[in-house]
Amino acid sequence: MLARQRQAVILEEARRTGAVRVSDLVTRLGVSDMTVRRDLDVLAGRGLVEKVYGGATSIVGKSTDEPGFEAKSVRQRAQKDAIAELAATLVRPGTAIGISAGTTTWTLARALDAIPGLTIVTNSIQVADVLRGSTQPDRTVVLTGGVRTPSDALVGPVAVHSLRSLHLDLVFLGVHGMSDGPGFTTPNLTESETDRALVEAGRKLIVLADHTKWGTVGISTIADLDEADVVVTDDGISDEAKEILAERAGELMIAETAETVEAEEA
Repeated sequence: MLARQRQAVILEEARRTGAVRVSDLVTRLGVSDMTVRRDLDVLAGRGLVEKVYGGATSIVGKSTDEPGFEAKSVRQRAQKDAIAELAATLVRPGTAIGISAGTTTWTLARALDAIPGLTIVTNSIQVADVLRGSTQPDRTVVLTGGVRTPSDALVGPVAVHSLRSLHLDLVFLGVHGMSDGPGFTTPNLTESETDRALVEAGRKLIVLADHTKWGTVGISTIADLDEADVVVTDDGISDEAKEILAERAGELMIAETAETVEAEEA
């Protein structure tokens, strides 16, 4: 198991139970005491757990916490790049697609540049900025109106009204969290309503979420796990999460990150 995968398992367990012990993790992961402690150091350095004597405790943000776009854009860059490249293979020339706000969907927007004839609807200012710089002359970009959130999403009645009149082939949804039970969630109630309208406008729902989103729960559910036709995540996802998503979602696609490919080739 790669270090990133071990850390995902540790983080998921810490979030599920509130705390983890080094001795328990050594047994569960089959690695040394020092390896577990190094993994905890990495997670603590990223602000995801707090180290305590003999283990670590979970640091779980409030269900209404919403980081700004810049803060989120620097997290899991390699994973987001891999997810975006894989998700872009699902898009065919000449189709109409919806793209929600988020840093993973923003990364997807950049990966779509080579595909001609697209009509793209988004409620993200950042996504629209990327799409406007496309080299494709036949691309149409529609930006919904609405009230701006800290993550640069346009939400509210104006956005919802415009989305409810549209019919899209694919919808790509970025999420704050995903878990068994609450499903795909967001910390912003108004954004949740807008995202649901976007989901309803599409014939096929594709959720983009890196492995750190598993176990995170925002205040409002956008969609249940089984509403996703496809979930695209990265290879840091835990085996438990992988099993649940494979069972609940229509299809699970796992993107290999550059670090994984390099490790396999070494």
